[in-house]
Amino acid sequence: MAASPTPGGGGIGAILAAGDRDYLVRNSGEQVKISGIEADTVALYFSASWCPPCRRFTPKLIEAYKELTSLGKSFEVVFVSGDQDEEAFNAYFAKMPWLAVPFSDSEGRKNLDERFEVNGIPHLVFLDAKTGEVLTDEGVEFVSEYGIEAYPFTTERINELKEQEKAAKDNQTIHSVLGTANRAYVISNTGKKVPIVDLEGKYVGICFVVNGYPPVEEFTSVLAKIYAKLKEVGEKFEVVAVSLDSDEESFNTSFSSMPWLAIPQGDKMCQKLVSYFELSDLPTLVLIGPDGKTLSSNIAGIIDEHGLDAWEGFPFSAEKLEILAEKAKAKAASQTLESLLVTGDLDFVIGKDGAKVPVAELVGKTVLLYFSAKWCGPCRAFLPTLVDVYNKIKEKNSDFEIVFISSDKDQSSFDDFFSGMPWLAIPLEDERKADLKKRFKIRGIPSLVAIGPDGKTVNTDAKTSLAVHGADAFPFTDERIEELEKKIDEMAKGWPEKLKHELHEHELVLVRRRRPYGCDGCEEMGNSWSYNCAECDFDLHTKCALGEEKKGEEVKGQEDAAAPAGYVCEGDVCRKA
Repeated sequence: MAASPTPGGGGIGAILAAGDRDYLVRNSGEQVKISGIEADTVALYFSASWCPPCRRFTPKLIEAYKELTSLGKSFEVVFVSGDQDEEAFNAYFAKMPWLAVPFSDSEGRKNLDERFEVNGIPHLVFLDAKTGEVLTDEGVEFVSEYGIEAYPFTTERINELKEQEKAAKDNQTIHSVLGTANRAYVISNTGKKVPIVDLEGKYVGICFVVNGYPPVEEFTSVLAKIYAKLKEVGEKFEVVAVSLDSDEESFNTSFSSMPWLAIPQGDKMCQKLVSYFELSDLPTLVLIGPDGKTLSSNIAGIIDEHGLDAWEGFPFSAEKLEILAEKAKAKAASQTLESLLVTGDLDFVIGKDGAKVPVAELVGKTVLLYFSAKWCGPCRAFLPTLVDVYNKIKEKNSDFEIVFISSDKDQSSFDDFFSGMPWLAIPLEDERKADLKKRFKIRGIPSLVAIGPDGKTVNTDAKTSLAVHGADAFPFTDERIEELEKKIDEMAKGWPEKLKHELHEHELVLVRRRRPYGCDGCEEMGNSWSYNCAECDFDLHTKCALGEEKKGEEVKGQEDAAAPAGYVCEGDVCRKA
């Protein structure tokens, strides 16, 4: 933002003094007169020890502060704490080399929060110490992106840096992307320094990584196979990892299993590249061409969609991608159950006690692939419904089976959850699971994919079909679902479109429900139709609203809409963080 007068006017003294207090404090307890601050630029740092983003940003600010002061820059920082107690304040402030508003002055801290409209932390406001003008209230972003290069943190300086960044992109080389004035190399996972000049004339993938993040780990495991294949066929391709880890131990843990190169952990270029390539999602793989120019800001989606086959689309030009798409269509058209479930010697699924069941025994059957996990609350709630439907279908159709594909983290959880399932499973530590998740783009669980007797995919959202129609949804084809939908439409003929009911103050409207819902009258689950108040999110079964059972209306005690358990769960689905 442009420099603007500080709310209330006055210099830094008028801003920081409060009542009889005319001083700030150091973490040693020393009092420092506000009038004695000689810095030209003063930053107010709104932060708290309980805030994870603050704890991540504070080391960056400390580093910038120490560098600026060592260079003799006229700069100071004042910590304005958002901690709840003095013990937490003292422990957090002990790590900071700058000044702070005394924790005891809660009124003064509150006034600063209000004065600078602090709606979230960390928040860093740079001020002209003499005039009190706000130079920028985007200090966190500027320090994160530019470090000390942003000094003195004026709008003019930031615009200058952005112009330099634009010029750098226009004249981009592999050296300007990966190197610095003091470093002209990247490293291997053995610590060997590899000159950046060795990458000239190659396609280079810039891969942003972070240890312990499942989507990145799954992506890099596939990328490693593609990397090996491209090396095998002689393509000039290299990958350079850009670590977002905050500590060297985490970096080393993830990098040790990667066959490619990396920018050294903690190098400032890592954070600069986040801004330079406008990183907004993980995984991200930027593709740089042999001339050093950016060919694509992210080809991770291509690899995610095609898996190992993506190597055939290298270097991912429009023509190559068209060929890749055609091959994918042909592959889908020739899909069989064996092509889905058999990989090398892995030609079986397992029953109870780990007994191996050949995939060949499932050929010719309708098979549901059940993606689920014990840690997922909605999965646990949905399981009784699925077991009930499974048993009902099996009573009439022997040519039906379910295969459990687990996202559990350990064997104990897998065994415990699988023990309540009357069907088959793919073993927990089985490489086929990742391929199936990628093939069917599984973004949340529980999820059901229906494979027909000919091995072709007939329904990628069989969970919804099953939840609404129960066992009648078998064999889950479009034709069967359309047939059931027509019956449901016929069911409502003769029912009033609107009505008033004693359980709710507003008029209720008859609506078609595509997913199960909870009745606010009898508190049971229902589907197909409800009388609904959109304003209040209120629903009644038709039997509750009309005061009688309606022929064909299904009311089920399904639990898949139960309150989720687990931090990654929302509604009736658990998604990856």
